[in-house]
Amino acid sequence: MELRQLEYFVAVAEEQNFTRAADRVHISQSGVSAQIRQLERELGAELFDRSARTVTLTVAGKAALEHARAALAAAGAVGQAVGEVTGLIRGRLAVGMVIGCTLTLLFDALAAFHQAHPGVEISLLEDSSERLVEGVRTGAVDLALVGVAAATPEGLDAMTIINERLVVAVPAGHPLANQRRVTLRDVVAHPIVCMPPGTGLRTVFDQACAAQNLQPVIALQASAADAIADLAARGLAVAILSHSMAAGYSDRLIGRTIADVDTPALLALIWKSTHSPGMRELLVHSRQAFTRSGPASSP
Repeated sequence: MELRQLEYFVAVAEEQNFTRAADRVHISQSGVSAQIRQLERELGAELFDRSARTVTLTVAGKAALEHARAALAAAGAVGQAVGEVTGLIRGRLAVGMVIGCTLTLLFDALAAFHQAHPGVEISLLEDSSERLVEGVRTGAVDLALVGVAAATPEGLDAMTIINERLVVAVPAGHPLANQRRVTLRDVVAHPIVCMPPGTGLRTVFDQACAAQNLQPVIALQASAADAIADLAARGLAVAILSHSMAAGYSDRLIGRTIADVDTPALLALIWKSTHSPGMRELLVHSRQAFTRSGPASSP
C-alpha cells in the first residue's frame, strides 16, 4: 500500500468521479483507476460502487476513508515538521476561484507566494461558490475566492474583498434607463440575463425575488460578466450585475441600483482556521495583495 494510492482513493471519494479525481491529482484517469484496483486487490475488497453514473463508496470504502485521510495528514505533518525545523515550506495547496470571476490581485498573491516558497505546489481550480465552500469545509480546497450573499460561510475564516449592491444594466433607450428609481418588480418585468445558480450574485437575486414572491424569467445565463454585458447590450435581456461590474461596461450599458434589494453580494476569501505553515504564508501574501488596492470585478 502506497501513499499515492491513498491519495487517489481520497480524491475519487471526494470528487465521486474518476475523471475529476484524475484532474485533481494531475495524472491520467487510467492511472488513477489502475492504482485504485491495485489498492483494492491489496485490501481484498472493492472500495467503490462503479455501477452508477456517480461513483459511490462501498461499506468497505466508507470504513477506509477516514483512515486514509488520517494517513495522508500524518505523512504531510512529517514533511511540515521537518520543513519548519529547516526553515523550508513544502507541500501542496489547492486554491479555488468562483467561475467567471477573474481577479489579477489573486494571481499576484499566488505569484508572490510561489516566488517566496517554490517548494509548495499550487493548483488552481474554478467551480461554483457552493462547491468551493464545501471543498474548504472538507479540506479538499485550502483557500477559495467565492461569491456569497450577505454573510461569509459559517464556521470558516474569511476576508471580504467586495461588498456591493445589485445593479440592473441596460442599453441606452431601454425603459429602465430612464427611471430614477428602479425596483425589483420593475426589473423582473423584463427577461433576465445573469450568472448561474451557485454564485453570490445569483443567490442574492434569487433570495430577493423569493422574499417578494416574484418569479423572474431567467432568459439567459452566463458565467462571465463580459458575456452577460454583451447579451444585455444587444437587447436580449436586462443584466444583473454588481456595482463595480456594471461600471466596467458604462460605455454601452446604463446601470441602475435596484432600490429595494439591500442585501449585498460579497466576494470573499475563505479558509479553515486550522492550516499548514504554507497556508499561513499564502494568507500573508493574499492579505498584502488585496489591501494594496481594491479589485476590479466581483462575484
